[in-house]
Amino acid sequence: MAPTTSAGSLRADSARARARVLAAAREALAAGDTDLAMNAIAKAAGVGVGTVYRHFPSRQALLESLATASFAAMIDDARAAAAEPDAAAGLARLLRSVLRFQLTDPSLAAVLATPSRTGTEAHALSAELLGTAMAVVDRARAAGVIRPEVTADDLRRLICGVHHAVRLGADDSAADRYLEILVSGLRP
Repeated sequence: MAPTTSAGSLRADSARARARVLAAAREALAAGDTDLAMNAIAKAAGVGVGTVYRHFPSRQALLESLATASFAAMIDDARAAAAEPDAAAGLARLLRSVLRFQLTDPSLAAVLATPSRTGTEAHALSAELLGTAMAVVDRARAAGVIRPEVTADDLRRLICGVHHAVRLGADDSAADRYLEILVSGLRP
C-alpha cells in the first residue's frame, strides 16, 4: 500500500482538500462514527471520493494520519515515564498515559488496537513508542515490579482491553480503578 502524502509536500489546493478530509473524519469520529466510510467522508469534506483515496489509500491510513499528533504526544509521555526514577511509577505513568490518549482520541485507539501500520510516519512513530515502552517495561521487569513474562505487546493488548471496558461502562472515572487492577495483576 502506498504511504499517505504528507501535507508539507502538497500544492496549496491539494493541502486544503486533505485538511478538509481530515476535519470531516475527525468530526465523524467525534460523533461516534468509527466506520469512517470513505464516501461519507468525501461528501462531508466536499471533495470527490477519488481525492480521499489519493491522500488516504485506506481507512487505516486515514486513521493513522488522524492519530499522528496523539502518537507524538504519547511518545513524549513515554519518554517521561522512562525517565521516572521509580520503575513502578514509570510503568504506571506509561499505562495511564496510553489509556488517557485512547479514551480521548478514537483514531489512536483504533490504530493501537491493530498490530501493523500502513504509512511510514505511523510506522516510525509506532516503532519509537514501542522502543520507549520496552525500556519502561524492561526496567519494571528488572526491578521486579511486573512478572518476567510480560511483554510490551501484552501491555498494549491489556490497555486496549481496559479502554474497551471503560467505554462499555460509559464511565471514564472507572479508568483509574481498572488500571490499578491491571497493575496489581502484573505483579509477580
